[in-house]
Amino acid sequence: MLTINNLTFRYPYRSKPAVNNVSLEILPGGIYGLLGENGVGKSTLLYLISGLLTPNEGNSMLFGVDTRKREPQTLSDIILVPEEFNLPNISLSEYVKVNAPFYPNFSQEILELCLDEFHLERNLHLGRLSMGQKKKVFIAFAIAANTKLLLMDEPTNGFDIPGKAAFRAIMARTMSEERAVVISTHQVQDINLLLDHVIIMANDGIVLNASVGQILQKLAFKVTINQEEIEQALFAQPSLAGAVIVKENTDGIETDINLESLFQLAVFNRPIVERIFQNK
Repeated sequence: MLTINNLTFRYPYRSKPAVNNVSLEILPGGIYGLLGENGVGKSTLLYLISGLLTPNEGNSMLFGVDTRKREPQTLSDIILVPEEFNLPNISLSEYVKVNAPFYPNFSQEILELCLDEFHLERNLHLGRLSMGQKKKVFIAFAIAANTKLLLMDEPTNGFDIPGKAAFRAIMARTMSEERAVVISTHQVQDINLLLDHVIIMANDGIVLNASVGQILQKLAFKVTINQEEIEQALFAQPSLAGAVIVKENTDGIETDINLESLFQLAVFNRPIVERIFQNK
């Protein structure tokens, strides 16, 4: 579906690339978590995928068409929810009337489902909403657009606990086998149980690119007070219940994934992650 080939992008007057030689494949039917420290180029990568930036090298191909060409058929299959945005000072119904025709598969039914989950009125006015409410409306519209590719940059940033729970419920209820979703976020607990695939970026490229199934085949996540386990773990972090650890899965028993621990392992012990997943 989406193939990213050796994508590199440099902002003017900066010596180091914001995105450095990234190659990925995004397949339909999956929710991909895009993780990384501040400044590694996650947002820039989403803008490159959506065709809003021109790469210095490489390309992003959706169904075999370069997204940078911004062709109508491609644009109707991609929607991006950026971290920061503005909405016009009009009613939601007017916004939908103007923008929905750009997305042939737009679903009013899905829009209403999303609004209900977010506890938003149908007749709301975009100019009178808080920033958090505007984000909920934009997310609802983006999901209802029913594009083949949905890109989200920090979608739950600024949400309260009910809003985050509603977001997870919406994603679970509206996901389909025809769509791929890429979520860039630091709020890993908000998407911990949603993801099918994890991508961890660094300044010089991709550290980890694996399905959740592959990760759980190779790694085990647990909380323990066993000092020997803690000392032998690939990663350990103290907690009130002992220590949260990541170790190699040697007994074949799958645990629940802990994205925060996985991320810290990848950042602070990158060679081990690359060895285990044979990225290098």
